[in-house]
Parts: sequence; C-alpha cells; structure tokens
Amino acid sequence: MKNTFGNNITVTLFGESHGPCVGAVVDGVPAGIRIDMDLLARMMNQRKASSNISTPRQEKDIPQIVSGVLDGVTEGTPVTFLIPNEKKISHDYNALAGKPRPSHADYAARMRYRGYEDANGGGHFSGRLTAPLVAAGALCMQMLAEKGIAIGTHIASLHGIKDRPFDEENLAADIAVLAEKKFPVLDEKADELMRQAILEAAAGKDSLGGILDTAVIGLDAGIGEPWFDSVESMLAHGLFSIGAVKGVEFGTGFGFEALKGSQANDPFVIRDGKVVTLTNHNGGLNGGLTNGMPVRFRTVVKPTPSIAQKQKTVDLEKFEETEIEISGRHDPAIIHRARAAVDAVTAITLCDLLTARYGTSYFEGEGK
Repeated sequence: MKNTFGNNITVTLFGESHGPCVGAVVDGVPAGIRIDMDLLARMMNQRKASSNISTPRQEKDIPQIVSGVLDGVTEGTPVTFLIPNEKKISHDYNALAGKPRPSHADYAARMRYRGYEDANGGGHFSGRLTAPLVAAGALCMQMLAEKGIAIGTHIASLHGIKDRPFDEENLAADIAVLAEKKFPVLDEKADELMRQAILEAAAGKDSLGGILDTAVIGLDAGIGEPWFDSVESMLAHGLFSIGAVKGVEFGTGFGFEALKGSQANDPFVIRDGKVVTLTNHNGGLNGGLTNGMPVRFRTVVKPTPSIAQKQKTVDLEKFEETEIEISGRHDPAIIHRARAAVDAVTAITLCDLLTARYGTSYFEGEGK
C-alpha cells in the first residue's frame, strides 16, 4: 500500500478515520524554516467541519508536531504531524458490515486487503486523511509564500450555481480575499445561494458536488519536467489522490474542443520588460513546464456518496442483493472543505518541483 507522494519533498499519510489518530510525515524540508502557526491554523480551519452545511463530526484538528521541529524551526529531518481522532462513533457502521456503500471504497478495499482493512468511517480511505494532508500543505504553502508564490481556490460552481470568475488582472487581490474565507466564493450572492442549495440537499437526504477553480501566481518560467513529471502530470497525480476529485482540466481544458488553433494559441508579447502571453488558454504551462503566467486549473468534486436515502448494494457475507440506509454524520457537500485539500496538494507539488529545479537550498532558512 503506497502512501507517499513526491520525489524530493515527500508526504506520507497514515492512520484511519476511527483509529487513535491520523498523520503525515513530510520529508525533504530544509532546516531553518520557522513554522507559521497562524497559517497552519487558518488552513486547518478551512478544512474543518462547521455550521449546518457540514458533518456534525467536528474535530478540533489541532496538529501536534512530534518530530523535525525544534523551538518552532525545522531541523531538516522529517516533520511529523499527528492529529487525534476525538469524535469517532464506530457503532454507526455496525449495520453496514459486509455491505459496501455505493461509490465508496468499501468493496474495492475489501477485494484489495481481503477483509483485514478497517472499514469504520472509510478507514484509511476516509476524507479524514485530508486533515494531515492539509497540515503538510500548510508547511509547503508557507515555503512558497516566502518566495512570493501564492495559491487560491474558489468554488466556481455548485450544482449549477456559479460564483464570479477570478479577475485575471487582479489575481493577487482575489487570492488574498479567499485566504480569509471559510466558504470560498468571491461573490456574496453566490455564497448565499450555494449555502441554501446545500441545506436543501441535506433536507432531502441528498448531497451536492461542484467545480473548484485554482490560480497560482509568482512562479517563474521553466519549472517542471517534460513528459512524465510535467507540472500537469504531477499536479494531476496529487489532485486525483483527493478521494472526491473526479476530473482535472488545465487552462481552457475541455473547452479546447470548440476552438481553432488561431483562437487557442497564447501569443507572446513583452509588457513592462517581461515576456508574457496575451491570453492564458494553456493555464501557464507549455511542454510540461511553467511559462511564467499564472497556473490555472479546475477540479470536479463529486457529491458526497454518504447519503441517507435507501440505496441498493450487496451483502457480501450472504452474497445477495440488499438495500441500506446510511446513518451517522456526513457532509451534504464536501466541496467547500475540499478547497483546503486542493490548495495543500498544489503547494506540496510545487515545492517538490521547485526543489527538483533549484535544489534544497532554494527554501533554506537563514540559519542561526
């Protein structure tokens, strides 16, 4: 079971939804970086469940740093985050034993691990594992910020309700606004409509999905590798590791189908002494490398599969068809919390790629 992502800066996830804790080990982080605890707390808060549009399972999610940091500064050895599971209620899953929940990992995991896996709350496959992922991402986000690189993600649409697009001329301002928002939208009316739609879905024992839109600014041209470790390849690898993500497109993405080459190309020009492109259909990426323009991509987040409606499944012990009704604590929409996981994976991937390009000294702190 491979749980490690990255080549130079790596992240390993461990734990289960209803185990004692979940956690992450971040290896390859250089020495001398003072941990920004405010940024860590802010990103963890963005992922946390809260209010009536999220699961009632509301953990504190305060990461404990148990290795790799001394007096708040990285030592250059693996940094380990531990996050206790304090609000687990495993008996909610007793009636589901041997009855895989539709669109969950239950059946596939049972076939892979022959019934030895912990199925409570999804076990190791649970979205609970995004908590330490976000903690690891917060460390990488800080490393990027110190190099003038910023990441922002908003809900572009939720079940047909659309937020206003990023202002491509003022991305830094929009990213700064999103960094302070628990519910990541740019338009207050969209905020109201989306929240109402989520509540209506919950009242109908259902759930909703949507599309997240991400912008990265401050990256120099020439970062990445051609072919198998291209920026798109590495980002897609990380993003598809978030269980709810079912699609990723870069730049204009599937919209290229409707364009001609004369419309799809991004012409190069010189502005204020810099080479830029007039348009950004390719999402800041050419040949697997950054071209200096903002990196732009969108991810599709599916509706939360745990819904309280009666659904068809099979009883694997009796090997017969049956029906289940999922009780317990579940999100009617996960997309607003998934934003933090997308930002985290993006930060981890970019730190890994930047280390490959410039070496570990690129992120080193000043030292003593």
